[in-house]
Amino acid sequence: MNSSTTNDRQDDVNAAALRSFAALDPTTIALLLDVDGTLIDIGPSPFEVDVPRTLIASLERLYDMTGGALALVSGRPIRDLDLLFTPLKLPAVGGHGAEMRLADDGQVARIEDLPQAMRTRLIAAADPATGVEFEDKGYSVALHYRKAPEHEDRLRTHVSESRAAFPAEATEVLPGKMMIEIKRPGIDKGGGVRELMRHMPFRGRMPVFIGDDVTDEAAFAALAGFGGKGYSVSREIAGLSGIFSAPDDVRRALQQLAAMK
Repeated sequence: MNSSTTNDRQDDVNAAALRSFAALDPTTIALLLDVDGTLIDIGPSPFEVDVPRTLIASLERLYDMTGGALALVSGRPIRDLDLLFTPLKLPAVGGHGAEMRLADDGQVARIEDLPQAMRTRLIAAADPATGVEFEDKGYSVALHYRKAPEHEDRLRTHVSESRAAFPAEATEVLPGKMMIEIKRPGIDKGGGVRELMRHMPFRGRMPVFIGDDVTDEAAFAALAGFGGKGYSVSREIAGLSGIFSAPDDVRRALQQLAAMK
C-alpha cells in the first residue's frame, strides 16, 4: 500500500470517527477524556504543553450539556489538571486511577503514597541537564525521557534496582510514551472509570471514552460493562467506535458536539 493510499484511508477513518462522535447525544452520555496525546498534543515534556482556550470553552459547554457527566481521566495528578484547564475544575480520575474527584467542588480521594525514601531514590535518575525529567505524584514517580531517548536503558535499570532496594513495597511499572512510571499495583484507569460510573451524574449514562496510549487500554476494557463506546487517537484497538488521526481532530469533534443546540 503506497503512502497516498494510506493517507486516504486514514482520512476516511478520521472522517468516520468525526461523524460517529457528532451523532452522540450529550444528554445521555458520560464523556470521559484522556488528556496528553488525546485532548492536547504531546509536548517536549509534561511541563511544556499547550491547552487551547477553544478546548476549555468546549469542555465547559459540554460539562453543562452532559449535566456534569464529563470527567478527565489522566495520568496527571488532579492538581496539575486544574492548572492546565483553569478556570475549570472538572470531575477527574488522576494518576491512572490513584486519585478521584467526583464533583467540580469536591474533595480529592487518593491512595497511600510511596515511601519518601523510595521516591527520592527513583528521582535521583532525573537530571534536567540531560533531558530526563520527573514527576513526583506521591503515590507514584514518573521518569520522562522524551528529550533524551538514549537514556531509556539506563532508566529501566535504575528503576529495577530501586524497586529491588525496597522489597517490602508492592509496586509495578507502568509503561508509556517515552516515560516509565512506578506505582502501586492494581491501580489503573479501568478501575477509575468503573468507580466513576457508580456515582451520579455518571450512573445510568453510556460512557464514551477517548484515549491514545497503552495506559488507556484498561479504560477501554471497562466500557463493555456499561455498554460504552471507545474512541482512540491513532491506535487500532478491537471494538472501537472510531479512530481520530490526532488531538486536533478530537478538539474539533468536541467543538462540534458542543455547538449542538
